[in-house]
Amino acid sequence: MDEVNVVVAHSERATLRVGEVFLKVDADQARLDIEVETMALVPVPTPEVLWRKPPVLAIAALPGTALGRLGEPSTASPAAWAAAGAAIRQLHEAPLPPWPGRRRQGPVEFAAELDGECALLVKNGVLPADLVTRNRQVAEAALRPWTPVFTHGDLQIDHVFVDGDEVTGIIDWSEAGRGDALFDLATVTLGHEDRLDALLAGYGTDVDLDVIRAWWSLRSLLGVRWLAEHGFDPFAPGCEVDVLRSRM
Repeated sequence: MDEVNVVVAHSERATLRVGEVFLKVDADQARLDIEVETMALVPVPTPEVLWRKPPVLAIAALPGTALGRLGEPSTASPAAWAAAGAAIRQLHEAPLPPWPGRRRQGPVEFAAELDGECALLVKNGVLPADLVTRNRQVAEAALRPWTPVFTHGDLQIDHVFVDGDEVTGIIDWSEAGRGDALFDLATVTLGHEDRLDALLAGYGTDVDLDVIRAWWSLRSLLGVRWLAEHGFDPFAPGCEVDVLRSRM
């Protein structure tokens, strides 16, 4: 009998693996609705939906392995990173989804949330004030108007699967919606700045590197406290706090 492996589990959702099947349990049905609808729309490979019985979604495992893991060097080839960039470009060029997205809607909302989070990080002694202040300055470059595209919304490096130099699929679409293309590019390269050139070679267009760096700071500032409160370690080597330190 296949073992049940807990992939991720916290108060919002849990993902279990049983053999070649992943079971996603989520009390928020809107997240599962968006995930299923997005996988039917996007022009990139995604897992097969096997069945759905709220609050559970069953999807098939993808062939290949994740592009990498946060906090670990990526062993994927430059060609694999370029293929990931090309797939992300396909997504960003797709027609906009009919929903706006669950994430923040624009630079004004981001700025308000960011300022509040920075204040809490310093007040609660989570991070030194100078580290927060410097990264808040860096993050400012991301807080500009952007043309919305179809974004994944949570395109972490381990959400992209490759087999050799080919992308076999992208997973976890519950945050998909209209957003900033550079947010996706920054999320997949968070903690892997050395792979950005290869990714952009496949993406195939000029991007503002200062904005990419700004999103690294912004995403890390917003994530540190949530991660710590949900059983993750943003202070682990190569993770969010190290990303913030690299801006000093």
